[in-house]
Amino acid sequence: MTQNSSSAPSRRSFLASTAVAAAAAAGGMPLLAACGGSASKDKEGATSGKALKKLEPDYVANNPATPDIPAVNGSSPGYTKLPAPLATSVESVPGKGSAFRLMTPLWGTVPKKNNAYYRAVNKAVGATLNFDPQDGNSYQDKIGAVLAGSDIPDVVTIPGWNMQGQIRNAIVSRFADLGPYLAGDAVKKYPNLANIPTGAWEYSVFGGKLRGLPMPTPIIGNAIFCRKDLIGSTALPASADELYAFGKEYTDARKKVWAFDDLWTCIQKMFGVLPDSPHYWQLKDGKLVHKIETAEYREALAFGRKLHDAGLVHPDAEANKDADAKIRFTSGHVVMYNDGTGGWKTMVTEQAAANPKFEMQALDFFSPDGGSPVLWQDDPAGIFTFINKRLPRAKIEEILAIADYAAAPFGTREFMLTNFGVEGTHYTIKDGTPTYTKQGVQEAQPATFLYLVSPPPAIAYPDQPQLAKDAAGWMARQAPHVKKPLFFGMQIVEPQRYASLYTPFDDLRKDITRGRKKVSDLEEAVNTWKKSGGDRLRAWYQDILEKNGSGS
Repeated sequence: MTQNSSSAPSRRSFLASTAVAAAAAAGGMPLLAACGGSASKDKEGATSGKALKKLEPDYVANNPATPDIPAVNGSSPGYTKLPAPLATSVESVPGKGSAFRLMTPLWGTVPKKNNAYYRAVNKAVGATLNFDPQDGNSYQDKIGAVLAGSDIPDVVTIPGWNMQGQIRNAIVSRFADLGPYLAGDAVKKYPNLANIPTGAWEYSVFGGKLRGLPMPTPIIGNAIFCRKDLIGSTALPASADELYAFGKEYTDARKKVWAFDDLWTCIQKMFGVLPDSPHYWQLKDGKLVHKIETAEYREALAFGRKLHDAGLVHPDAEANKDADAKIRFTSGHVVMYNDGTGGWKTMVTEQAAANPKFEMQALDFFSPDGGSPVLWQDDPAGIFTFINKRLPRAKIEEILAIADYAAAPFGTREFMLTNFGVEGTHYTIKDGTPTYTKQGVQEAQPATFLYLVSPPPAIAYPDQPQLAKDAAGWMARQAPHVKKPLFFGMQIVEPQRYASLYTPFDDLRKDITRGRKKVSDLEEAVNTWKKSGGDRLRAWYQDILEKNGSGS
């Protein structure tokens, strides 16, 4: 339930006053939040070091349940059963009877308003939360229109990947500074919020102020999944050559079966390719080197092209029909595909009734030669919730107290209500395992309340204990290979004039890995990138690095 790496559209990464933000975007002034900051004189170019420490809520661990699969090097702990008895983490009703409008994204069917789940949540928190969930796939347009208007809800959830255009500026101008309520030991008033890792709070600093309530993310959020039920006892590949050989063995175009969907996201991980903005830089011999300039990027392109040339990738995947990737996988038309780890449980749950033999497993990552991989850590938070700055202090404190309820960790009564709903109505428990009822699937499984804020990532699947072992065990095996990128934890906004500089490389990647261009065409594209602003962008990042240091 609390594994927040979503199978929703990718992905994350995310200002001083609005005036500074606008000036910087137009003129190239470095913009940073969290470990970075604005370049305005009064901020001395950064919100880092002592200035950042003043914004951070104190961390106070709160773990009422002992994990069955302990965390390793920052991996998410795993829970296979409900503890008994459940703990109570919020001793009294947090709300004061107020009403709040909440706008959140949702991937799936939007529940009916005023349903039994919403009524139960409102009773528990002592307030009326009027949820207005919106289609996550079109949320970018919706959130832009709402923030440009005057009728902004009291509480608004914004995924990092939707923070495009003027949305970043609106976050600074429209939403409340939560520092006075949460910074330092003030957060101890809200024990479950104090349990959220410091990195997630640092990443929730926008415009030099703590504005976001974070949904913390696991250290690694994507995997290559394999239909284990289709390959039987065949060993999973453990090198690039073995993956290629696997593809040759399991592709049979005449039977409309291909070994692979588009694996580009995880091919990059296999080859140790740097992530995307702002993490696409590494320091070599004192100089910043962009991912497109690295040997790892070229080798990843060459391998992707090799899979294409051998006919091992489903043609619909190569035709950009990404929306059907899951269907190709569950129908057996592809044997492997990559996805966010948050989609693992959803798929297993959905397939349990449709195909009882269905079994999917995640591949352990490997370097091309079969050695240990270099896995770049994901951002410490990916989705953030903001509170309208027009709310009076009393109502901000009230919604924070309600957020403390939503942040309750696994092993608490509050967690069960947030994630499962009401026992007997939305789920039943047998032998310590909760199972959604039909009503629970409709109302509680798409649990919009959890978007307010979330506890630290945990793989808590008491209804799927073997899956909890598989998922937590997989992440624990990957964790020792995870490394922080150079600008980890830094909210960096590039100048607008560089906004489209990197865009051509997405098309070029597809052209190369789908047979329309050669790997050698990358060299000319990189030269064009340098001349068109790439070297100036490099200098811009170098200035940030020199003034603020790295986040790794």
